[in-house]
Amino acid sequence: MDERTVIAGTRGSRLALWQTQHVLQALERAWPRLVCRMQRFQTKGDKTLDVPLPQIGGKGLFTAELEQALRDKRIDVAVHSLKDLPTETASGLTLGAVLGRTTAHDALVAREPWTLDTLPVGASVGTSSYRRTAQLRHRRPDLAVVPIRGNVDTRVRKVQSGSYDAAVMAAAGLERLGLTEAITARLPFEVMLPAPGQGALAVQCRADDAHILSLLAALDDEEDRATTTAERAFLQALGGGCATPIAAYARRDEDGLIEMEALIASLDGQMMIRVRGRGDDARQLGEDLAREALHQGAEEVLAHG
Repeated sequence: MDERTVIAGTRGSRLALWQTQHVLQALERAWPRLVCRMQRFQTKGDKTLDVPLPQIGGKGLFTAELEQALRDKRIDVAVHSLKDLPTETASGLTLGAVLGRTTAHDALVAREPWTLDTLPVGASVGTSSYRRTAQLRHRRPDLAVVPIRGNVDTRVRKVQSGSYDAAVMAAAGLERLGLTEAITARLPFEVMLPAPGQGALAVQCRADDAHILSLLAALDDEEDRATTTAERAFLQALGGGCATPIAAYARRDEDGLIEMEALIASLDGQMMIRVRGRGDDARQLGEDLAREALHQGAEEVLAHG
């Protein structure tokens, strides 16, 4: 394969294409002689639209086809939303770059100018995320939290057409697609803690591809990698996936340390454990907070459902 050409695998949604184009433009700025092109794939998560994601079965719903294409050397890199990437390292692959995290917040998209607190009693709120479901039920147990599927544009359209009163979505995706006007409220972390890695982009490549790794090194954002490493370590240490209401957000504080808040909740929102900590080793911080959550009864919370 021509070392001046990079082929990137991507899902076909408008957001996935935006994210892949964003990464490829950054690569071409860093390496002006490079030529980049995209190859689209349809994943299991894209094909199965009538079932809530956690019920489909697990890990790699939006990544497995791209990862296999990497192993088969049909593509050089695969661009993902980091929150969609399983915490277990895929065989033969590695995370060549983490970048692009501008916001990790969730946002409310409502058909009227409602906030989460002013939504009418019994309002239907769409989400297929167990993490969002648990936190919504904890804050507003009177709401009807119902499954919603489809890409970002589709979910916004379902709310605006009246099929749902509101939906909770990642603010980053709405911003990237120029849909900020659809946001009626940004949800603070004390109300809606995000998924580990939310808002960040991940670029996978083959672990033995030194050439591609050297190209991607120019894109890797040290702070984004450190903070999301802590968040994903928390998730991995608890053995959680999309079927577990787990949330985490880390940031760099004024002393240069990583501080993180994380939670694990029962799906009905009645039980919730929140932990906080800070440290200089991202992975260790995530693992320590997972142990603290377990010490406080995380297994009982999960069993409660």
